[in-house]
Amino acid sequence: MYDEEDLEAIRTERERWEAESLGPVLERHGERKERFATVSNLGVDRLYTPDDVADLDYGEDLGFPGEEPYTRGVYPTMYRGRTWTMRQFAGFGTAEETNERFHYLIDEGQTGLSVAFDMPSLMGKDSDDPLSEGEVGKEGVAVDTLRDMEVLFDGIDIGEVSTSFTINPSAAVIYAMYVALADQQGVPREEVRGTLQNDMMKEFIAQKEWVIPPEPSLRVVTDTIEFAVEETPKFKPVSISGYHIREAGSTAVQELAFTLADGFAYVEDCLERGLDVDEFAPQLSFFFNSHNSIFEEVAKYRAGRRIYARVMDEWYGAQRAESKQMKFHTQTAGQSLTAQQPLNNVVRVTIQALAGVFGGTQSLHTNSFDEALALPSEEAVRVALRTQQIIAEESGAADIVDPLGGSFAVEALTDEVEERTMRYIEEIREMGEGSVRDGVLSGISEGYFHREIQDASYEYQERVEDDEEVVVGVNRYTLEEDTSPDVLHVDEQAAYDHQTERLREVKAERDDGTVEAHLDSLQRAIRDGENVMPHIVDAVKAYATMGEVMDVFEAEHGRYQETVGLAR
Repeated sequence: MYDEEDLEAIRTERERWEAESLGPVLERHGERKERFATVSNLGVDRLYTPDDVADLDYGEDLGFPGEEPYTRGVYPTMYRGRTWTMRQFAGFGTAEETNERFHYLIDEGQTGLSVAFDMPSLMGKDSDDPLSEGEVGKEGVAVDTLRDMEVLFDGIDIGEVSTSFTINPSAAVIYAMYVALADQQGVPREEVRGTLQNDMMKEFIAQKEWVIPPEPSLRVVTDTIEFAVEETPKFKPVSISGYHIREAGSTAVQELAFTLADGFAYVEDCLERGLDVDEFAPQLSFFFNSHNSIFEEVAKYRAGRRIYARVMDEWYGAQRAESKQMKFHTQTAGQSLTAQQPLNNVVRVTIQALAGVFGGTQSLHTNSFDEALALPSEEAVRVALRTQQIIAEESGAADIVDPLGGSFAVEALTDEVEERTMRYIEEIREMGEGSVRDGVLSGISEGYFHREIQDASYEYQERVEDDEEVVVGVNRYTLEEDTSPDVLHVDEQAAYDHQTERLREVKAERDDGTVEAHLDSLQRAIRDGENVMPHIVDAVKAYATMGEVMDVFEAEHGRYQETVGLAR
């Protein structure tokens, strides 16, 4: 992109600058640290010039927004057309309590809903299961049957709102309930909008919420994708999630590499099913973390779009533009929040949100400042939402498409993140003897991903302990006094009593024979290798419970027990 004579002149001038301007200052004052690096310990140079991006080909590597390779964004106008979806994660206690929070957020200007579920719902257990005791409504909303979904969205037209569901092992059941609710409300299935997390590969790699083994879990994910293509074409049936990989302690490069590898694993499984890549790929979505190193995060998103476009084209033969666009949701980094001096988290979240916006995210969740202490209070949620609104309306960050594009530093970091990410992906592909899917499954069973993340997490914590990595309020600038704010308290016993009473009522009112017939049909579908989604929809419409549906899967596949070895 640069003339060689110009580059040589810049190199010569840099040498002069280092000798005449930089050298004397370094001799007198030095610098704050011997080495500067990102949160992921990716070294950053003092200065970047055109020489650092001398090999950059504008057309091949950057292009224009809305055109391949999408480095600069998936839409030509990006936020000048409309801002990102402001999708605040919410859910606690009963469906009534969460419904009230939903209405509050909508009234405050939120443009998309995002549901957090309690642990029993996440793990496919009913609220009255002995294993659920003490967890009902504790860290998300309890959903046992379609009746809970009806209450959760009371007064909300799901034909007018996009809803994200953060749930994985039991994702197919929640998806079925939402489809059933759309049918109830008279919303055509082809108009239903939203996103289902449903990323089981990430669970086995990082988050550790599972019910059945990896292979049958993958099969259910592919079932949901196939069903969505046919029934709910505006709904994203999987959100391939790097967020939890990063929260587990990975670097930015590992987050991107492992997430994209998971995505390619789903692509390969769908292709093996016989699905057309240009039919299902536009419905795939991604979910990334945004941490404190703003330029590293921007580089991560830009490199991710570039890699995805090229791999989908060259490896999987995608033709449609929508099949090659990596569209993603971003959430600010939960693991960066501190219980000490929690108001400092407002600043952290603002920086992280800006990184997501500068990186071209399609939707954004900003964490609340009190989340290291408890579920978010209304005040903290409002501040988190206002952070996004101020960025969108006051900062000017949304007014320029890819505003950091062309920065020598950002372009050099984008190239470096791309190169390191592709090394990981190729290594995973080799583990699967040419198949990314098989490589991911092999990496899960052999503990490959666990080791990589564990090493990165350990190395970061060592830097914190040695004061190489500063965490304001924790290992520097500390205070003795208690700075904890008032936090939200959920009446766990009241939530449990209310939820189990509604579950008893539903079971008393429903037709048990119809429920049993649909569960038997689901069991046969699993055994015959049929798509399970139509059978789950029928079952939940008859008010089969979450636990009853998931028990069928567990009975057919057995409960997955982690047996990977972490020894080298």
